[in-house]
Amino acid sequence: MTIVAVLSSLQACGTMYLAQAARGQWQVMHAREPIDVVLARKDTPEDLRARLVEVQAARAFATRELGLPDNGSYRTYADLKRPFVVWNVVATPEFSVEPQRWCFPIAGCVAYRGYFSESRAESFANTLRNRGLDVMVGGVPAYSTLGRFSDPVLNTMLGYGDTELAAIIFHELSHQVVYVAGDSEFNEAFATTVEQAGIERWLELRGRADLYQRYQTRRQREQLFIALFTSTRNRLADLYAKEMPAEVMRKRKRAIFAELEDDIRTLEKKLGITSGYRRWMKEGLNNAHLASVATYYDCVPGFQRLLDLHNGNLPAFYEAVRELARKPRAERHAQLCSKPTPPAANPTVTSTASTP
Repeated sequence: MTIVAVLSSLQACGTMYLAQAARGQWQVMHAREPIDVVLARKDTPEDLRARLVEVQAARAFATRELGLPDNGSYRTYADLKRPFVVWNVVATPEFSVEPQRWCFPIAGCVAYRGYFSESRAESFANTLRNRGLDVMVGGVPAYSTLGRFSDPVLNTMLGYGDTELAAIIFHELSHQVVYVAGDSEFNEAFATTVEQAGIERWLELRGRADLYQRYQTRRQREQLFIALFTSTRNRLADLYAKEMPAEVMRKRKRAIFAELEDDIRTLEKKLGITSGYRRWMKEGLNNAHLASVATYYDCVPGFQRLLDLHNGNLPAFYEAVRELARKPRAERHAQLCSKPTPPAANPTVTSTASTP
């Protein structure tokens, strides 16, 4: 389906939204250059050259060892000259932890809206705030066009270390293997599971046990923070299910978020780090932040169990996931996305600095 066909099928507000998406996508595609061409240029900075060599190795590994698509994605490079490729807007009702969903052709219904301009994202976010919704805006370093275009490596992805850069490539390529329209939680958890399995194998192959230990440490730390968000989300879901005056519920909601902020600071102190969640706290934590975390992580334990059931065999795992994707949403979520038991908030890591 062409972009013109997609646009012509929507009402005015949807058309305006997809028009900016079409322009943004065209700009990304227009900025692409084959990585080999960038490497061959004499004026290519050495740090960029080194990163792109790493990208090529990780991209080859993704196809050869992880069974991810062998196509044109991540074989080109584009410098967008901005910190993020898109900015996602996530929103929830004031008294709900369930995200708003927006429905489009191909992608189905998703729990966010992405804008190629930060100002456009903020403008839309303000419109939602004025309607009384809880809202967050977050920059995104990469996204997948599900194989419909040859996605490039972006300068926005290079702000991360080599391990994280490989993880992004594995994650985004995974969306081309299985994607269920209208089920963001299923899609993101599947890609996160493949990403984590891929990084373990990638670093093992390279004999970098030290890097894998660092990666595991970051994952362990992140799980501790996610446990706090999961617990808070469950508490708020219970609160919002009660019958009480709005102002009383609003007061209790504020108290629960204040406890979450205290818990985050306590965990940061215990771990000896400053987490990336400081920015969220400065903005003011709300339901949308909890929904954003849930989209990526709630279903991961179920996917990891499924991968273990197939003894780490990724092709067999992919086929099992495809079978699940054909089932009704409620059935696959019941199997994969039941509430995980949060890890004990008693960290054993002794790292001293950096963000998760």
